[in-house]
Amino acid sequence: MLDVFGGVKSVFKTKRTHIDSTVFRLHYRVTTSALVACCLMLAAKQFVGNPIECVHGKDIPPEVIDTWCWIHSTYTVPAAFTKQVGVDVPYPGVDNTRGGSNEDRRVYRFYQWVAFCLFFQAILFYTPRWLWKHWEGGKIHALMMDLDIGICSEVEKKQKKKLLLDYLWENLRYHNWWCYRYYLCELLSFGNVIGQMFLMNRFFDGAFLTFGIDVVSFMESDQEERIDPMIFIFPRMTKCTFYKYGVSGEVERHDAVCILPLNVVNEKIYIFLWFWFLILGVLTLGVVLYRIVIILSPRMRVYLLRIRFRLIRRDAIDAIVRRSKMGDWFLFYMLGENIDAIIFRDVMHELAARLGHHKTDLQDA
Repeated sequence: MLDVFGGVKSVFKTKRTHIDSTVFRLHYRVTTSALVACCLMLAAKQFVGNPIECVHGKDIPPEVIDTWCWIHSTYTVPAAFTKQVGVDVPYPGVDNTRGGSNEDRRVYRFYQWVAFCLFFQAILFYTPRWLWKHWEGGKIHALMMDLDIGICSEVEKKQKKKLLLDYLWENLRYHNWWCYRYYLCELLSFGNVIGQMFLMNRFFDGAFLTFGIDVVSFMESDQEERIDPMIFIFPRMTKCTFYKYGVSGEVERHDAVCILPLNVVNEKIYIFLWFWFLILGVLTLGVVLYRIVIILSPRMRVYLLRIRFRLIRRDAIDAIVRRSKMGDWFLFYMLGENIDAIIFRDVMHELAARLGHHKTDLQDA
């Protein structure tokens, strides 16, 4: 267990080298860690404590009916959610079902699978990061050469700047495929967060997509006229039916009322996830649109480099962007985010000078 928590802690650890955007890190670092933490919390309560307690007749051992109802799910009666508690029903959704059909019941099959589902969701959120880390191959870290510190001898600094400059010069216009792989990972992150909303909607029998809206609407309306969406999806009390042979050989029906204490935690987790996924989806959509604009507009690339790296001369940025491709721009931007600002300025100025000399040589030829 300590090893698992250690793994979660390592995800939260701040990295010295950034190879992705802030929104991308929200996916694999913040969201993955939150999902794993919720999974561990529910797993501890589910497998260490007692996740279900059923009240029933004395002729059935308690552990038998608890195990049966845990394995075969419990149910509520939707029509009973609008009845008066303490007068017509003992709890919203709990009512007499004799003579009714199974179609009048809402069955809760997700209860024992929530921890596993959260863990699976965490894996999905980390997958784009795993892909990009594999495709990136440590390029940014290798090119940095500890130039993010900026405190070293002039000879060492000059040598490292020359190595970086030589690499950028010799490999100019060859980074497109490397760059577009990262953009693909961001697109996968956007598809993942949207897909997970529909995944959870399927998991909760079509009641999750509007869950947050229903909760807000319920809080702002007269509670006596509406069904509490939290109790409707995550009931604290449900019913369970157990059949067994009686002493005469006849099949006997035993109704039990079950308490589901984990649903108090589940409702808080999923109302948070609903709003968090909504915010994350909007932010990621903005990033995807931002990438499309960058791909289509070289002028925007110039503007962004000017805004982000003000120490670099405008003419140098214009020359570099004009003579390079999309992948080179992305590499320059990532390097500028990681290495010392003064060193990055010097490298960009020298690269622009080389491009200018090269253009002059071609014109003379």
